[in-house]
Amino acid sequence: MDTVRIAAVGAGVVGLSTAVCISKLVPRCSITVISDQFTPETTSDVAAGMLIPPVYPDTPIHKQKQWFKETFDHLFAIANSAEAEDAGVLLVSGLKGSGGLILTRRVEDLWELHPSFDIVVNCSGLGSRQLAGDPKIFPVRGQVLKVQAPWVKHFIRDGSGLTYIYPGISNVTLGGTRQKGDWNLSPDAEISKGILSRCCALEPSLHGACDIREKVGLRPTRPGVRLEKELLAQGSRRLPVVHHYGHGSGGIAMHWGTALEAARLVSECAQALRTPAPKSKL
Repeated sequence: MDTVRIAAVGAGVVGLSTAVCISKLVPRCSITVISDQFTPETTSDVAAGMLIPPVYPDTPIHKQKQWFKETFDHLFAIANSAEAEDAGVLLVSGLKGSGGLILTRRVEDLWELHPSFDIVVNCSGLGSRQLAGDPKIFPVRGQVLKVQAPWVKHFIRDGSGLTYIYPGISNVTLGGTRQKGDWNLSPDAEISKGILSRCCALEPSLHGACDIREKVGLRPTRPGVRLEKELLAQGSRRLPVVHHYGHGSGGIAMHWGTALEAARLVSECAQALRTPAPKSKL
């Protein structure tokens, strides 16, 4: 087998970073990102993007530390480079620059991608309830406000982390909520009023904020990030899958570290496909 065809399902920060890492680390492969939603319509676009290490009860602590450090080092390097201002679009441009393809499509079953692709990387987040039959993953709803307040230069966060003010390059994010099991993507006006009131109590100058926009995202949460290989079988057909999802609120904080590990698993799958099966001797 010459070129291994790889599909990454999902185009949030986890899916795109995984595709970029695969394009860099897996030789002689083609990578296609498939999703029905791309930026600015993903959960990653709603996130404030702060690097706060999450805690995953089912994931070993040393793994969590490794993922966070690799992500921090990667983003710190970008922040101190000439590309810092365009960091938000680096994943998409990096993928296209390495020959990766983007395909807008809703995937209902991973088997749809066989035989067009040799390996599938499942970065579908909450979609894994259906695509991987995973009952452990559930939404934690987050509602925020994106406002124009360019005078706010420093972040403020209360002790519980439920009220926060995070300045970004193009706006300031005010939050927030953690509503477990809530699938509602429509903004709640009362919640927005409460967020603005709490944030103004922390930073009174926000009474002068303008262009207030409500945003809702569903954090794909489970007790531990699922990062493993699985060989799907259907009759005589085989489909190697690498699962990479379940980051919850830690997608931004962990994405590069887990993407590197996912790429290593994909490399193992690719090598297995290229290794001829031993012939039985009669």
